[in-house]
Amino acid sequence: MSPETAARYAAAALPRYTSYPTAPHFQPLAEQDYRRWLAGIGAAEALSLYVHIPFCESLCWYCGCHTSVTRQPARLARYTGALLDEAALLAAALPAYAGVSALHLGGGTPSAIGAAGLARLLAGLHDRFAFRDTAELAVELDPRVLTPEIAAALAEGGINRASLGVQDIDPAVQQRIGRVQSNEQVAGAVAMLRGEGIGAINLDLMYGLPGQGIAQVEASARFAVELQADRVAVFGYAHVPWMKPAQQAIDSAALPGAMARLEQAEAAAAVLEGAGYLRIGLDHFAWPSDPMARAAAAGTLRRNFQGYTTDTAPVLLGLGASAIGRAPAGFAQNLAGERDWLAAVAEGRLPVARGRALSDEDRLRGRLIERLMCELELDLAAVPEAVLATARPRLDALRADGVVAERRGWLLVRERRFLRHVAAAFDAYLGQGPGRHSQAA
Repeated sequence: MSPETAARYAAAALPRYTSYPTAPHFQPLAEQDYRRWLAGIGAAEALSLYVHIPFCESLCWYCGCHTSVTRQPARLARYTGALLDEAALLAAALPAYAGVSALHLGGGTPSAIGAAGLARLLAGLHDRFAFRDTAELAVELDPRVLTPEIAAALAEGGINRASLGVQDIDPAVQQRIGRVQSNEQVAGAVAMLRGEGIGAINLDLMYGLPGQGIAQVEASARFAVELQADRVAVFGYAHVPWMKPAQQAIDSAALPGAMARLEQAEAAAAVLEGAGYLRIGLDHFAWPSDPMARAAAAGTLRRNFQGYTTDTAPVLLGLGASAIGRAPAGFAQNLAGERDWLAAVAEGRLPVARGRALSDEDRLRGRLIERLMCELELDLAAVPEAVLATARPRLDALRADGVVAERRGWLLVRERRFLRHVAAAFDAYLGQGPGRHSQAA
């Protein structure tokens, strides 16, 4: 592939495909419709929970999450209590189900609610839902604000996997993104968690940051190897200041170009693969013994709003302001505003605002896109002719450019870095509506 062609692909704006249809195509969703969806859950279906805690002690400029800065104990306690009230509403709306197989606390910074708040939240969730003994309980953490008390509360509450944001270890890059933390802080946080028995550690890195080059990306990847992280995610920075005003603090002139981003991503991959990690999907790496690597080998890897996951539960319940969940019937997203969400929960209403009922074609295309994103190949014989016909023009162009190949009826992704382009060939909604997306590389 010529550099010009690669640059064109890299500069294209495409969804990350953590759902299908993607969130810009959600529509207003009535509470009674969501309740009907929940009532249709089968007794043999497991649940997973996503709990969104939209608070941080300070705002990192690169962040694309729904969060805000606060240190007000009363506000944090009120929000924690409302999460448990929402959990009770959801539990009451559910029929019999096959237990909770996964929990993910995300944000923001979940530890913002403090050790006591985390203990209260985790105990309350266990009281309201039936957790499986084998459930994975994960949390996202900021190593700068992790304390021994918080680590102990997480362990006591059953947390067994933690993801820490590292992004880049270079001090100059950290200054440019408003996220200054030392290597010692990160290493200390990892040691603290492992000391409490939370042994599964994920580290998140980023490329495409202002002032970042290959040397910085490689050094950050080597640091993750030194800490023996079980999984490493290497995300491309998504510069979307029209959606996230805090990103306006980032000097866009200092952002690497499309080709530089591609080179940075491959440089990080080379370090991690050279250290023995397996490359998974678009942007994840895991030790061969890790459950994610085993799921990828077995063809059971999944993708949801948290990215790649081993969670195979057909139902994901979203709790908290802006949280997104999925029932077999469709996607549901909560009210984004904290006050509106609090008011709905206080009134005893499920605080759902928007979502998307799934048609049979949506489910089919969603499965095709997920398999491509997870396995980088697709059995074309399993694709209905009508769907394949709509994808064929894009697939032919991708094949001509060397992004994909077709052999013995299988579609094979040759250029992993442009995986989102291949998935987009099966997206019937692409180009419709007001949604704007990040760069594809």
